[in-house]
This record gives sequence, C-alpha cells and structure tokens, in this order.
Amino acid sequence: MRPPAWRVWLGAIRPRTLPTSAAPVLVGSALAWHAGGFNGPAAALCLAFALLIQIGTNLANDVYDFVRGADTPARVGPLRAVAAGLISPRAMRTATVIVFVLAATVGLGLLAHGGAWLIAVGIASILCGIGYTAGPFPLGYLGLGDLFVFLFFGLVAVTTTFAVEAGRLSLATLPAAAAVGCLAANVLVVNNYRDVNTDAAAGKRTLVVRFGRPFARAQYAVSLIVAMAAPLVYLCAGYPAWCLLPLALAPLAWLHCRRLRPGRTPAELIALLGDTVKFLALYAALFALGVVL
Repeated sequence: MRPPAWRVWLGAIRPRTLPTSAAPVLVGSALAWHAGGFNGPAAALCLAFALLIQIGTNLANDVYDFVRGADTPARVGPLRAVAAGLISPRAMRTATVIVFVLAATVGLGLLAHGGAWLIAVGIASILCGIGYTAGPFPLGYLGLGDLFVFLFFGLVAVTTTFAVEAGRLSLATLPAAAAVGCLAANVLVVNNYRDVNTDAAAGKRTLVVRFGRPFARAQYAVSLIVAMAAPLVYLCAGYPAWCLLPLALAPLAWLHCRRLRPGRTPAELIALLGDTVKFLALYAALFALGVVL
C-alpha cells in the first residue's frame, strides 16, 4: 500500500537529522548571550536558514544518490523516496530548488543584522548543499563529505550565528564550533559506515570506503574526544564551571564508541545513527545551558 504523499515528503526531509542544523545555532546563540549580544529575531532567522539548507541538501541527496546509483535495492537504511519510486526525480529536483530559494530568501533577511558579507556565506552554503551529491565534482563522492559537514554544520554555523547576533566575529567561538562540527560529522561517519559496501559499488568514495572501517571508528572516537575537550578550554579561558555540563555525556560517548565496532548489524547501526544525532542535540543543549548559566 502506497503511503500518503505528506508522509513520503516528510520522510524525504529526514526530520530526525534536523537537530544537526539546529545544534550549532543553539550553541552560537548561547555564546552570543554570554557576550551580551543575543538577538532573538536574528537567532530565529539563523535557525530557519540552517534548517532549510539541510532540508534542501537532504532532498538533493535523495535524487542524486539515486541518479548516481548509490541508492539501490541492496542499500540498507531508511527508505529513499526517489529510489523507491514514490517521488519522481523531476518532482524532487523541483522541491530542492524551492527549498533553496526559500533559504536564500531567509538569508536576505539576515543581511540587516549581519551585513553584506553574509551573501558569500549563503551562496557557499547553497552551492555546497547542492554540490554534495550533484554536479561534476560531488563532495560526498570524493570523500569530502565529512569536511563539508564539519565546516558548514560546525565552524560556519556557530561562528556566523554568533557574529550575526553579537555584531562581530570572535575566536572564542572556535572550540565550540569545532566540537559541534565533529559531532555533526560523526552522524555522517555512522551513515557511511553502514553503507560502505553499496557506496563502494556505486563509486562513492567516502572516507570509510577509502580508508576502511577501522579508520571510521578512530575518526568517530577522536571527534568525541574533541567534543569532550572543548568545555575544558572554556573553563581555562575563565568561563564558569557550568560550562563543563557537557562532560556529563562522557559515559554515553564511551558507550557509542563501543557500539561502532566490527560485526554490528545494519539495524544496530541505524539505531546508533539516531543516537548519534541525539548525542549532538544533548551536547548542544547542555553546552548552551552551561554558558547561559
């Protein structure tokens, strides 16, 4: 039985992954609050822009992974609408364009808060979101997906959110931005760890395909170590001890590392993928709470 259209489109948006784009805005806004520059309307626009960029990227991935042969019946994981024949490639491309146009429109609203330099950030975000799986040099197929996620869902999102609200850039945002970027990249690590065989067959040269699963497990662990170290940097910089709240997640981080090991079934990796997103959301919430307190 064919599911209703709204459910198909909701699945294509991949709502369970959206905390990945909300987390850096939350962290950047908390740092702006601590600096005395929090701006509610600007924060809302940053959040809307980040969510639209991720949704547009997810829709583009759905159609272009199908076109390039990465999404096949052999793939294990959540249903992909185009590959399953539930949405046509043309309709998915049209929806992708609409979402990115909406993102650009929201981005224009940020110019009044942050200035014209945000145009470059917006254009780069949209082009990379499309170019993740589309175009002659798709980032995800060249092993650059992890770098893309680290930069745009970490460094760019956190520092830009802070700058838009506080009216200036600050080096103090970099440890938190790196932590969030590493945790966001871990979501991709688990996804690619699960799909390594079908990705290799389709010529999708992710880091897991290039260097193997042991490398992916090490990358996942190092990212968690970076995230756990970031609060200590802020403590040494004079922030109150509340900034150490994310360290409460250290036991969970260790458990997640243990779960990403040889012999795991696709179902177990799908569960870890969801829990990795939740870990990022919890980390961002605890970090923001600690900084505000």
